[in-house]
Amino acid sequence: MGERTYNVLFLCTGNSARSVMAEVLLNAFGEGRFRAHSAGSHPAGRVNPYALELLRNNGHSTEGLRSKSWEEFARPGAPQMDFVITVCDSAAGEMCPVWPGQPMTAHWGFQDPAALEGTEDEKRRLFHLVYQQIARRLRIFLDLPMDKLERLSVQEKIKNIGKAPA
Repeated sequence: MGERTYNVLFLCTGNSARSVMAEVLLNAFGEGRFRAHSAGSHPAGRVNPYALELLRNNGHSTEGLRSKSWEEFARPGAPQMDFVITVCDSAAGEMCPVWPGQPMTAHWGFQDPAALEGTEDEKRRLFHLVYQQIARRLRIFLDLPMDKLERLSVQEKIKNIGKAPA
């Protein structure tokens, strides 16, 4: 019998950059153990072109990526999430839909590269930095032995991934 596949939803306000990068990276790194999705409370309507460029330049497929509402994942028939992770401070403070199955939740705040007003090079550098930060957190997340940890222990660990010890 194979390992269980965990569903993860990454949330951000616009669902155009950080949450999309997290979705793509977890699907790539997760090797079938995880199925990642992304959505936003106020979707931008398109994935940021710098995010798409960065993903392609790092060998990731961008086929089928789109900016979508979190309501898609709160509807009957939507995949039941095991984890819901906000990746921007705005979405973390918003009233989220009620997720079926009581998934574990966490907030991983990353700077919004789409909000940077700067040169093309400055924008690309910030997108690359945020991409690396997301990748680092996801690698730690993937090392957690999900099947051997208690729910509250996993919840605490995913909230604190990448944070400096107190």
